Amino acid sequence: MQLRLLQTSPVLAMGIQMFLQKLSGLLFLLCALPWTEGEKVLVFPMEGSHWLSMRDVVRELHTRGHQTVVLAPEVSVNIKEENFFTLKTYSVPYTKEEYRHQFLGHLQKVFETEFSLKFVLQNMASVNNVSTFYVRSCMGLLHNVALIQLLNSSSFDVVLTDPFFPCGAVLAMHLRVPAVFFLQSMLCELEFEATYSPNPSSYVPRLLTTNSDHMSFLERVKNMVYPLPWMYFCHVNYGPLERLASEVLQREVSLVEVLRHASVWLLRKDFVFHYPRPFMPNMVFIGGINCANRKPLTQVCIQSLFK
Repeated sequence: MQLRLLQTSPVLAMGIQMFLQKLSGLLFLLCALPWTEGEKVLVFPMEGSHWLSMRDVVRELHTRGHQTVVLAPEVSVNIKEENFFTLKTYSVPYTKEEYRHQFLGHLQKVFETEFSLKFVLQNMASVNNVSTFYVRSCMGLLHNVALIQLLNSSSFDVVLTDPFFPCGAVLAMHLRVPAVFFLQSMLCELEFEATYSPNPSSYVPRLLTTNSDHMSFLERVKNMVYPLPWMYFCHVNYGPLERLASEVLQREVSLVEVLRHASVWLLRKDFVFHYPRPFMPNMVFIGGINCANRKPLTQVCIQSLFK
């Protein structure tokens, strides 16, 4: 009897081995199959071109089965209800006429082609005025106890937001939900400070300096001095938001600390149009994503390009 068992044990072992191989193959197949249940994404966009770029991402999230809720102020220019997301609005202490006047006035200054100190100062003042509206809007959101309770009970998996004005980042910290940032750039290059990215003035040209990545000594001096007034401007501009964040989170927080809450930074950049420079592993390049829906240039645009 013992001899017979010894003779059949190799066959039995081979059968067990084949069974385990088939079982592991089945488990691998189940892991590879797409899940039918999507994640719950809370989207907190910025107005204007910021939203128009993010809108295609929200559409793709919906296509892939994710539940997306777009949170926006009831007074808006571009953010409107559509069939691929749920729009949730909150009240703000200003009218649509006031906001449209301020927003469109800022756009006119941004697209001026003349570069001068006067242009920079006017642009600073314009950004500060628009920022005042966004602070008031953020207060309307974060002080809305019923809405915050609803968002908490909804158990969102992630907050997708544009941190140019980081109210969405404060909201993500308040809800204790991971944040994904979707942006082109930030004032005062805060994205590099928040991610600990090296930002040497001797190598990286500063925004609006018109310097190239091959600078003379005087251009390097200009590159180091130029950010100083912007740093003061950002301190004044973002100060009210820092105070609001500290009040909501019930502890003293800085803007950089709020920005460091982001898990991933999706950058609408490309080294074809931007200078090579150091970036952190959680900063992902998605340059050109806002050009997915291309339209042919009109004859007027073509003529203006070659003037």
